[in-house]
Amino acid sequence: MKFHKEGYTSLAIVVLFAFVSNALADYYDASPYVKWFLYLLSAFLLIVILQFFRSPNKKISINDGIVLCPADGKVVVIEETVESEYFQDRRIQVSIFMSPINVHVNRNPISGIVSYFKYHPGKFLVAWHPKSSTDNERTTVVVKNQSNVEVLFRQIAGAMARRIVWYVGENDVVKQGEEFGFIKFGSRVDLFLPLGTKVNVQIGDKVVGGKTVIATF
Repeated sequence: MKFHKEGYTSLAIVVLFAFVSNALADYYDASPYVKWFLYLLSAFLLIVILQFFRSPNKKISINDGIVLCPADGKVVVIEETVESEYFQDRRIQVSIFMSPINVHVNRNPISGIVSYFKYHPGKFLVAWHPKSSTDNERTTVVVKNQSNVEVLFRQIAGAMARRIVWYVGENDVVKQGEEFGFIKFGSRVDLFLPLGTKVNVQIGDKVVGGKTVIATF
């Protein structure tokens, strides 16, 4: 287990808050109740930040015949739909909702070359809103594997998650299971798979990024 680099700023802010607030309480000789409240609040905030930005070490088993889960969370959508940004045809959509208590590292579901990438500024509707996939702040990544099969995956910001981080761009070579991004404070990741792909999960399943096999080609 390690602490993710995206959490350094948040950790520094919490440590600074704890130091300043407790120093002020001592300087002004605050009551024991106030001091204990600040101690407990500082400890709570520190635990929250450490928990949220944790990044478990994972041994990834690469397999070109499968689609690995891109994020920890719960499967909330499995349906055939029209993907209108890149493919402009019907695909199987699998959506994973990430709560604030999940690991927020996003991982490549397949290995290959990034054939398309785009960042979209947008709204901050709740992640389960039907229009969040097309109206919210989001990134769209398409990776083509060695069999020329393309998979689209999309980071979607939500009402709380207002910062999406990504580490890939067009023509990058990516490896299955490696990090491609991070979403702060929970949200959603959508996958769009070719018709005929066998989906191995069901709505309501809890899934683990880089471990759960979402689908099989």
